[in-house]
Order: sequence, then C-alpha cells, then structure tokens
Amino acid sequence: MFRVLRVWLATALLVGITAGCTRDPEVRKREYLESGQRHFNQGRYREAAIQFQNALQADSRFAAAHYELGRCYLKLELWNSAYNSLQRAVELDPSNRQAQLELGQLFVRGREFGRAREKAELLLKQNPQDVEARVVLAKALAGLRNPDAAVPELEEALRLAPNRAQTYLELARVHADAERMKPAEENFRKAVALDPQSVQARLELANFLARAKRWQEAEEQIRKAIELDPKAVNPRAVLSRLFLAQGRKAEAEQVLVEAKKALPDVSEGYRMLADYYVTSGDMEKGLAEYASLLREHPQDLKVKKNYIQLLILQNRIDDATKLNDEILKGNPKDVEGLIHKGQILTRRGRPNEAVQPLEAALTVEPDNPVARYNLGEAYRLLGNTERAEREWREAIRLRPGMASAHEALAAAAMDKGDVQGVLQSGEALITIQPSSAMGYTLRGMARTARQEWAGAEEDLKKALELAPASPAPYSKLGALRAAQKRFAEAEKYYEQALDREPNFAEALRGLLRVYGGQRQPGKSLPRVLDQINKAPQNSEYQVILGGLYLGNKQIDKAEAAFAKATELNPYYLDAYYLLAQAQKDQGGTERAVATYQRALVVAPASARTHVMLGALENERGNWQRAEELYRKAMQLDPDNPLAANNLAYLLLEHGGNVDYALSLAQEARRKMPEASFSADTLGWAYYKKGNAVLAIDLLEEAVKKAPRNVTYLYHLGLAHQKAGNLSKAKSLLEKALKINPDSPRAEEIRTALSDLE
Repeated sequence: MFRVLRVWLATALLVGITAGCTRDPEVRKREYLESGQRHFNQGRYREAAIQFQNALQADSRFAAAHYELGRCYLKLELWNSAYNSLQRAVELDPSNRQAQLELGQLFVRGREFGRAREKAELLLKQNPQDVEARVVLAKALAGLRNPDAAVPELEEALRLAPNRAQTYLELARVHADAERMKPAEENFRKAVALDPQSVQARLELANFLARAKRWQEAEEQIRKAIELDPKAVNPRAVLSRLFLAQGRKAEAEQVLVEAKKALPDVSEGYRMLADYYVTSGDMEKGLAEYASLLREHPQDLKVKKNYIQLLILQNRIDDATKLNDEILKGNPKDVEGLIHKGQILTRRGRPNEAVQPLEAALTVEPDNPVARYNLGEAYRLLGNTERAEREWREAIRLRPGMASAHEALAAAAMDKGDVQGVLQSGEALITIQPSSAMGYTLRGMARTARQEWAGAEEDLKKALELAPASPAPYSKLGALRAAQKRFAEAEKYYEQALDREPNFAEALRGLLRVYGGQRQPGKSLPRVLDQINKAPQNSEYQVILGGLYLGNKQIDKAEAAFAKATELNPYYLDAYYLLAQAQKDQGGTERAVATYQRALVVAPASARTHVMLGALENERGNWQRAEELYRKAMQLDPDNPLAANNLAYLLLEHGGNVDYALSLAQEARRKMPEASFSADTLGWAYYKKGNAVLAIDLLEEAVKKAPRNVTYLYHLGLAHQKAGNLSKAKSLLEKALKINPDSPRAEEIRTALSDLE
C-alpha cells in the first residue's frame, strides 16, 4: 500500500511540475516563439503569426516576438501591421539593427522616403560601415527625386563591399529611372557578372533590355534564368509577359502551359495559366482551368479561393457558397473565406448581413485592404455613403494601387458633383493602370466639367481606343458634345453607348438631357419605354420613367414605376425615397411611412433613411418618434449633418438640452454652410441661448435664401423683438402671416404680434 502511495505521490508531483512549467509565461512564450519560427521557415506565415501573437499574450513586452510578427506581416503584405510590430520591437529593443533596417525598407516600399532617410541616417550614425543602411539611404534619396545624391551613397556602399551584386542592381535602377541608359546597362551587367547564378539580376537586365525593345537579348537572359532555376515561377512569368509585349499571344500562352507541366507541385506555377486567361478577359477558359486545378489539387486553398472569387464575379453564387462554406467550416476565422462570404451576401442583395463577416475579417487582419473595400461596398448599398468612403480611403492608404477603391471613390465624387475628386481618382488610376480606359474616362469627365474641351477630348478618345467595346467612353463623349451644345453628335454617341450595353442607364439619362437641350421633350417618354422593352429588368430605367411621369403630373403612373423599381431591386434606396414622395404627394402619408419602413428593413444601417422617415414623422406630429429616428441616424453615422441639424431643431422646439442642440447645430452648419435650414437652426439655437445678435445674422441669411419661408420669418421676427427692434419684428411677423395665414405657425405669429402692441 505504501509503495502504491509513493508511486501515486511521485506521479502527482511530476504532473504538478510539468503543469507548472507549462503555466510558466517564460517557458510558454519561448515555446510559442520557436513554434512560430518553424512555421515561418516553412513558409506558413499566417500560422507563424498566430504563434507569435500567442507569445505576446504571455508577455506583451517580448521584443523578439514583436520582431518576428513584423516579419510575418511583411511576408503577408500587411504593411500597417508590419510597421506597428517592427516599431514596437525597436521601442523595446533599440539595439535590434535588423528591425530598424526593415522599418527603413518598409518606409521605402510605402514611399515614405523622408522617414526612410531618417531611419537610414540613424543606423549610419551608429555604424558608418553599414552597407545595407547606406543602400536604404540611397533608395530614399532616389525616391525623393535626388538621383545625384543617391549615386554617391551607392558608390560608397560598393567601396565598402565591392563584390555585392545587389548594390550594383540598386545603382542600375537609379540610373535607369534617371534615363541614364548607358551606366544603367553597365551596372546591370556588372551585377550579372558578379553573381552569374542570380536569377533576379538576369531578370532585371532582361526587363531593362525589353524596355529598349531589344527583345532577343532580353529573351536570352530570361531563358538563362529559367535554366538556373527550373522550379522558379517568376522567370517563366516574365518570359510570357515579354511575348505579350511583342504581340506574340500564342507563344505567351504556351510558356504558361509548359510552366504548368514543369511545376506540378508549385501552386503559383500551375495557377499561372488560369490567371492568364482571367486577366486576358477569357473568363470561360479561366473558370474551366480553375475547376480542373481544383480537381487536381483539392487541398490547395489558394486554388479554391481564387476559384470562389471567379465564381462570385460570374454570379455563380450557389457554387461559390458551397465551396466557401467548406473553407469556413475548416477555419471559421479564415480571412479570405470571411471576405468571400461578405461578397456573396452583398451579391445576394443582403448587404446588412454582409457587414458582419467583413468586420470579422478585419478583427483578424485590421489592415486588410480587400476587406476594407468590400465593407465600403456593403455600406454603400446600405446608404451609408460617408462610412463607405472612409473604408475605401483606408483601403487605398493600405494599398495605394488598389484600382477598385479609386473607382469607388470616383463614383462617390460624381454623386456629390465633386469635380476635383473625380480628377484626382482619374489621375491616380492613370498612374496605376496606364493601359486601362477607366482613368482616362474619369479625367475626361472632370475636364469636361471644367470646360477644358481639348484635354477632355484627348482623354476620352484615348479611353475609346483602349476599350472600344465599353459603353462608358461613348457616353462621356456624348456628355462632352452636349456640353459643347453639339447635340446631334451627342445623341449619336449616347445611342452608340446603348447599342453596346442596353442597361447603361447613364447614356439614357444623357440622351434625355440632349432632348431637353434640343427642346424636344416629347421624344423622352417613347425613348425610355423603348429602352425598357430592351432591358425590362433595369430598375434604374423604372426610376427614370417615374421621373418623367412626375414631370407630366401623372402621379399614379410615377408611383407605379417607382414601386416597380423597388421590386426589381429591393436595395435601391433612392427608388423607395421617390416612391414615398409620390405617395405623400397624393395624400398617402401612411403609405409613405410604410415605404420608408420597408426601406429600413432592407437597409437598417442607412442613416439617410432614418432621417427621411424622421422628417415625415415630425411633419405629421410624431416628434418623439422623429427624435428617436434622428438619434438612431446619429448612432449609425455620427458625421451626418442632416441628422444633427434636425435633431438640434427638435430639441430646441420641444424643451431639450439647448447646449447640446447648439453643438449639433454648429456641426451641421459647418458641414452645410450653404443650406438655409442650417442657418435657421443655428440662429434659432443662439436665440434660445439669449444671443439675439448672433441669431439675427444667421436668420437673416436664411430669410434671404428662402424669403417666403414662414418659419424663418417668424424666427427672425422674434430675434429682432428680443434685440429691441420692435418695428422690424412687427414687419417680419406680419409678412409671415400674410404669406400663409393658415400655416402651422399662424397662431404663434399672432400671439407674438399681440405682444408687440
């Protein structure tokens, strides 16, 4: 019995010691660090990042884990997270030269050349013989457009390490960017001579030669690179691009067919052919190739995820959902899987549900630009345009070359009439994608708005050349001709746009404006009905039709058209707003309220819908409900100036907190300085605070902009009364009563007049 007891005690003691070690934060953090390093060395960067994060949970000041986590983020191209981790690493351990150096290199990549220069100079102050730091300094100087200062730094680096081929490559790049072709070529060739086994050096020399259209020499260097590393992906990709640059498409494709055979175990290699089909616009071949790859490599998540993205883009939502659910079942926190889920829900017309998985993706990777972009799209569909724009701007900050985010911001700028915003987006896209029509189209639009006719025409003709099958350049050329009052040509361009894409509503709207410019409004209704016959599922055409019926005072038909638009597209919020207005115009206030409530069901995060329903509720006397709606709008979109203005006014009218109302009114006025109602609300707030002088200035502005607004006249009259200007007050109040003796304010106005007698 005693022997059994001793064994039991020894076992318990051993278990206790083991458990104690496992709970020891020092031991635990080292184990996580080593595990993460093993994952990192095997190229499993996400798994490595999780282990380094676990190490930091054990010890948040573990500098080595911050550094290793930063390296993972660099590999994953999560630049903001990489910066945060590396910065924390050097704060905790300033002696970590490699972390300092990688921060400098990160600044160069992010085009923050001033910060890169500071970091390099700091390292060189510590060690003037630091070759890598000197190279970072040179790259920073080159980025600051000072190649003459960059060259001596690189030459000094070569003096310190004369056989370093990478430095010759950097020197060659600086000369090439400065159009100094002879020294550029000399240095590229020197790099190859120093390291003839370097694939990178040969490919950079090949790219330089291709730039000079020395095709054969470039091809020789690329084929040598393939010989040096037959399992490398990049040389084969570069060779394919070289053939494409020469118009040799069949040979470019054949290179990728051969790559697929030569690299059967390298995902990036056997995916190149499928990606080529997709980027060249042959989506059918791309889908077929990815379907084949998924059968051959069912465990390759990258293949599966790329295939899912293609299926989503082709609106094969059920197929995409099935595959994506498999990914999320295996890992509910898979970032790409969550993003795809958000995209799928958005495509299904459920953007309110899409927000949750996209925000979950950002919880895992806060600086994922694709998640930010798609979250912006979801908020756009929900009517929260300000939040959408914030997400798109953040996506661009994280990935400056993200064309889709620039295009989204351009569309938002167009909606607001922000010509400068459209111009900036267009020029950014031209820089990012010089062979794409979109940037030229946008810049052409902006130049049209500025009446820069020659520049606009040049841009739009360039867009037409780049995308002859797209309706957009034709439509924009139509807008240019209409602005020039060359209506016959404008009409021709708009019709050409609609021939290419029957659903292109922009062109139909432009065509109607041309009819107006030619004083032929009678052509509008038949032309719209004809286009609806060609594109019967187009909800925007129903809105256009409803607008024409409204103009003809055919309210019943307008209401039917707007209702049809909401049936065709349940998330088309503007259609709900127009429908509600048509219903209200016919005395159907209850139906209008019901329409707004339907809009809130499909878009519960739309601040604008809350504000519009609030205004209607206030108008029919339900001010408490209106206040709830305005407060909800402020929660959804704290920057919404209309919600702030309307809530401020309700508080002032119904005994709310005047100081809070004043702050809301000031914010609304700052964001809507031209609106008469913002001047009136802020003036009324100052009146309630007892400051008649400030009130009068603002209220006079409101009356000047809307001289027959009874409420504005009433407010201004009371302000003058408080200031002692009794005759002026009487005149204003009498004018208000004369304009509308039966207004809701009439009794208050009569009471105020009696007080003046």
